[in-house]
Amino acid sequence: PMNPSYKDTFKAYSEAVDQRSNGAWQAARFGAIAVLVRSMTLKKDAYAHTGAVNYQDSLPRIPAMALSTEDADWLSNTLKSGVDCRASLQLSATWFADTLSHNVVGEIRGTQKRDEIITIGGHLDSWDLGEGAHDDGAGIVHSLEAIRLMKKNKIKPVHTIRCVLFMNEENGNRGGLTYAKLAAERGEKHIAAMESDRGGFKPEAFSVDASETALAAVKQLQPQLDKSGIKEIYAGYGGVDIGPLKKVNPGIVLIGLVPESTLYFNYHHAETDVLEAVNPDHLQAGAQAFYEMLVLIDKNL
Repeated sequence: PMNPSYKDTFKAYSEAVDQRSNGAWQAARFGAIAVLVRSMTLKKDAYAHTGAVNYQDSLPRIPAMALSTEDADWLSNTLKSGVDCRASLQLSATWFADTLSHNVVGEIRGTQKRDEIITIGGHLDSWDLGEGAHDDGAGIVHSLEAIRLMKKNKIKPVHTIRCVLFMNEENGNRGGLTYAKLAAERGEKHIAAMESDRGGFKPEAFSVDASETALAAVKQLQPQLDKSGIKEIYAGYGGVDIGPLKKVNPGIVLIGLVPESTLYFNYHHAETDVLEAVNPDHLQAGAQAFYEMLVLIDKNL
């Protein structure tokens, strides 16, 4: 199970998710014909939580299915009791041929350094069990609202601000990879990128992937973000979609919005990730924090 003792539930997720992401090919090495894994959630519920599964070309692509935490506990306890168990799996999942999809991109050109780009965004796709309201509809709203507020407040950015709604983060990150590939081909200079992909909960912090010098500079901005709920800026992870830009512009500053995470994995990749699960006030607070950080980064980098 995910470790319930961590305040940061993403740490608990990262320590357990290898069961789902790599369990199938690891089990195939030993002749397994299928795998059942425990859903990646701390909540005891009857909902299956899905997610990406990796395979190795040299091994059979065996079926992989996730059990709800209630069912996983029942099965585990039954096995421990010594009762003979059998599982019957029926599924209709199919690999379809690749097809074309698109990122959605819009920008406000910079007034002084228009050839230097700050990218912000989240990802459009979600798992089809629910609506993807937290993952990552909230990130899309944060990004669009940051641009809307910039226009409403008549902010004329120093750098070009580019909003990217990335496609295909959940199944291969091809939107992020393609965006970085095109940036390299065009010789674009990205000085910073911001991502929101941790749900629409109350904002708490920003996580920064950058050099020590750049990190120190971004940390100095925290007092100006205090009113929007940001109590900490720390070294960490930027985001899946913006991560590939690091190979294109090694000096880039990658910034991820970090909302309060206690409830995030109750909804992550599950049927319960619907609009009704999002608190409008928390969503707006996250958008405000995202916007304020964007304006500060534009002015100070």
